[in-house]
Amino acid sequence: MPQLSFHSPLGALTLSEEDGSLVALDWGWARDQDQTDLLRRARDQLQDYFDGSRRPFSLPLNPAGGTPYRRRVWDALQRIPLGQVRSYGDMAVAVGGSPRSIGGAVGFNPLPILIPCHRVVAGTHLGGFSAEGGVATKRWLLELEEAAMLWDRPGVPGIVSGRELAA
Repeated sequence: MPQLSFHSPLGALTLSEEDGSLVALDWGWARDQDQTDLLRRARDQLQDYFDGSRRPFSLPLNPAGGTPYRRRVWDALQRIPLGQVRSYGDMAVAVGGSPRSIGGAVGFNPLPILIPCHRVVAGTHLGGFSAEGGVATKRWLLELEEAAMLWDRPGVPGIVSGRELAA
């Protein structure tokens, strides 16, 4: 399986390709490196994203290891616009299941950032993040995207670092 590692503001990242699609994005450096056109394009788009100049990714994605339910969740994640967040409950209504099952599917996302699992938050706080760096990485990605999290409940703290979200 061709892999390409590169440095990012979040540390070393490794992209993996199979059959002309990206199947994984992992933290860390892979032993073997193979610079295919797709892997170079994905690296360049991610670097543009980290620089704040790229918005939507335009890459063929085929996340590895997905059950049909997880794939539905991952497809729905890709429809969350840049700069916006959705709650686990919102996702459960949209996709089916429970907030807990959404959290499980989000946690197994093999293409973080490209499939924006960081845009799913709990009802009153950021929630978890299974990628390296945990919630600090999630917060960093949301701030990079200028996502504003405004909670419906008065007195509950949130982040307001950019524009307000459309409901």
